[in-house]
Amino acid sequence: MTDDSTEPWRGRDGEFSPTYYAHKGPDATSEALADLLAARLGRDASVLEVGCNVGRHLAHLHDEGFADLTGLDINAEAIAELRETYPDLAAAGEFLVADLVATFADLGAGAFDVVYSVETLQHVAPADASVFDDVARVAGSLLVTVENETPMDGSGDDVTRVNDTIPLYHRDWREVFAGRGLEQVAVGDMGRDTLRAFRVPRLDEE
Repeated sequence: MTDDSTEPWRGRDGEFSPTYYAHKGPDATSEALADLLAARLGRDASVLEVGCNVGRHLAHLHDEGFADLTGLDINAEAIAELRETYPDLAAAGEFLVADLVATFADLGAGAFDVVYSVETLQHVAPADASVFDDVARVAGSLLVTVENETPMDGSGDDVTRVNDTIPLYHRDWREVFAGRGLEQVAVGDMGRDTLRAFRVPRLDEE
């Protein structure tokens, strides 16, 4: 990914840091994800969270009986914080410190039953947007996005910056993934974010 997208997250402290999210813990988004995945696929599904940070959403999935859990994050300190804050999750799951674009390019088609992102894909710069092809390819049955689609200031800008530094690209994720052959099967209002679930068609349906 471009340096503008990744560098603000490497070794971040203060607001939006691993410690910040560890303190917040699981929330309504965590609960919505667990309910959605359980209803759609069941607790035996293999799950990958893109940009897992300290793992609070995966921790809730683990508490709810999901066992096949993987997290990906570019920040090594976030994964270290995950292992300290959620030792049971750390022991049960697999966690990768790696770049999103490079990792997804190497993953096979349908490598995970579910791929989901919470406020992570929104930071992918337009120059790296081809990674969405790989995200759609790697999701075997379901793809879930929980992203900020509309600027909070009502400006209508395609890109805003968090604390004047971190770029946030506002996209219509239904449009992004419908254009890659996925079918939206659920949508929900999560406050500043929109939750969207997409069904991945089987090969015999294409």
